[in-house]
Amino acid sequence: MHKSADTILTIENMSVEFPTLSGSVMAVRDVSFSVGREKVGIIGESGSGKSTTGRAIMGLQPPKARVKADRMAFEEVDLLKTTEQDMLKIRGRRIAMILQDPKYSLNPVMSVGEQIAETVLLHEGVSRKEARARTLAMLERVRIRDPHRVFDLYPHEVSGGMGQRIMISMMLIASPSLIIADEPTSALDVTVRQQVLSILDELVAERNIGLIFISHDLNLVRSFCDRVIIMYAGRIVETITAAELDNARHPYTRGLLNALPSLDHPRDRLDVLQRDPAWLENK
Repeated sequence: MHKSADTILTIENMSVEFPTLSGSVMAVRDVSFSVGREKVGIIGESGSGKSTTGRAIMGLQPPKARVKADRMAFEEVDLLKTTEQDMLKIRGRRIAMILQDPKYSLNPVMSVGEQIAETVLLHEGVSRKEARARTLAMLERVRIRDPHRVFDLYPHEVSGGMGQRIMISMMLIASPSLIIADEPTSALDVTVRQQVLSILDELVAERNIGLIFISHDLNLVRSFCDRVIIMYAGRIVETITAAELDNARHPYTRGLLNALPSLDHPRDRLDVLQRDPAWLENK
């Protein structure tokens, strides 16, 4: 498992289990990885467990879900022993999560500026005047023109791209050490997506923090992240440097790569991923 002196998060043998009427379902099984001051992508098909992994780290799983692990450490915090009261102080302040569609993540009855300012009011106890000033500066930092006007807008009045930049502002205004971004650009068109990724990339480098980037888009993760974790059916099947993704060895990763269209090597028919039951066995 990748580790360094700058390791922010360490997960060892984490499993997430959900009770159902027909018995328990293991959504994540024996997952181990670490994150330093870098951009780590987690990719896989829908249902592979990537979003569940992110939510388990944040302590946002449903009440009946059971999270087990040998170790879940965030900086000096043992996440296995933290109470919900402790997590309220960590979420947003030290670990932040950027969700897929801001229109469903933002409060529809509060202006976007008030929602961003609320983060610093809650976690840092600053005055409303200072919270407003910091919010306006953060909106400007994510390249929003006329932040004074945008401050007073409501979520339904902003576009998808602006909404996602507002969400990034909200998550970064308290200067967290780790960001978990769950498909943050999948609802955006290609041009706006690149703008949002560029802003996120700059802020991660500028603040020297860690990023977990959850996606199903192999090409996006390849170009944006430093390392890539590939998940299949709740397990990690391979971890590889993003630049070396084309040299991946696991047949699942190879299958995903072969199913991608390529302008450099056009094909009449793309490969269909053939799954092997052996992939479900523990390594």
